[in-house]
Amino acid sequence: MLKRFVDVRDEEVGAVLWSFLYFFTLMCGYFILKPVRDEMGTAGGVKNLKLLWTATFVVMMVAVPVYSALVSRWPRKRVIPLVYRFFLLNLLGFFVVLKLGVAREPVARAFYVWLSVYNLFVVSVFWSFMADLFVSEQGRRLFGFIAGGGTTGILLGLLLVRQLAIPLGPVNLILLTAVLLEVSAQCVQRLSRWAHDVQQPPSLGAPVGGGVLSGLKLLATSPFLLGLGLQTVFYTVTSTFLYILQVKLVDTMATGAAARTTAFANIELGVQVLTLLVQAFVTGRLISKLGLAVAMAVAPVITALGFLGLAAVPAVFLFVAVRALRGASHYALERPSREILFTTVSREEKYKAKSFIDTVVYRGGDVAGGWMEGGLTALGLGAAGVLLTAMPVAGLWLAVSLYLARHPRVRRSAEVAELTSVPGDLPAR
Repeated sequence: MLKRFVDVRDEEVGAVLWSFLYFFTLMCGYFILKPVRDEMGTAGGVKNLKLLWTATFVVMMVAVPVYSALVSRWPRKRVIPLVYRFFLLNLLGFFVVLKLGVAREPVARAFYVWLSVYNLFVVSVFWSFMADLFVSEQGRRLFGFIAGGGTTGILLGLLLVRQLAIPLGPVNLILLTAVLLEVSAQCVQRLSRWAHDVQQPPSLGAPVGGGVLSGLKLLATSPFLLGLGLQTVFYTVTSTFLYILQVKLVDTMATGAAARTTAFANIELGVQVLTLLVQAFVTGRLISKLGLAVAMAVAPVITALGFLGLAAVPAVFLFVAVRALRGASHYALERPSREILFTTVSREEKYKAKSFIDTVVYRGGDVAGGWMEGGLTALGLGAAGVLLTAMPVAGLWLAVSLYLARHPRVRRSAEVAELTSVPGDLPAR
């Protein structure tokens, strides 16, 4: 039945389903808590958000070298469950202190920073793992469907928030995420066994090696990785501009913690419904038939047009439409395409440079976008002026995306996949 929706080989079915469940549980758990986090962070206003983003960036600068040290010395099948269970214990700790009401405001801010770190780490680790399990040819066929697991999880998480935030209270939702995170750790172990039994690449069970700061060094010396870093910065800067506008809209729409939590969930729900539709019916076909360049160009083009439209007509319905279209193009097209690019790099680059890009560089873009928006607002620019100023950033994002999609190493990988792929067999690794 799965073959009706995705071009999967018999040997891959088990791994694809476990990968789907893995991403489903990760994203469901995160999006149960994301509206809770957003409410906690925005209660102090937009100015408070910029400080929280800066704090998150600083924490990332400490956390990434620690993660690099772990993957340098221990095999992936041990490190990833260890990282997830560390976060699980953190969740239980936050649940206890929030239930006790100890220093609620500082704890809420700490929770916002912690969840911002948690989200990027667990998702980055997931996609590093996927890029390690599957070769480029498999990624082109399978990553769209696997990404759909994340979108399905997001939808369920947001629906749970809508139904449970008010009757149960936002804090009690933490326990649901803790359970889902343990399921994610179990999925890692099942996929590791599949890799050993079916794929059998000799290096998968070994430590990645390299130094603690290898991710930064690899990024600084590779034009391809630098391009991926710039693409991330341009995406996050434009996302931050939209997020600040969303915060201001929610402040005018809802009052009280539960109501604001529900409002954030409602906006995300619209985005993810459209994303799932695109992933189900467009992603695999578009990437396979039109190529990575077209798939990666959609999000920056929609961003530029959306910013122009919002600057001209700053209406709530248009904002939701722009967020939905942009989110759908990112999650359903750009993100799977970007992860396919990471199947062409070395294991050390997948686990260290990718982690640095997905965490430190990503949050650095948040910080830059937040303070840029604040500076433009201080100069007297309104929402329309800020959005128009961000349009050139979308143009740079488009240019870098096209450069990456047409990079020689990506073309070589596609050519090798065509030569080595035989129907019914796994590609040579």
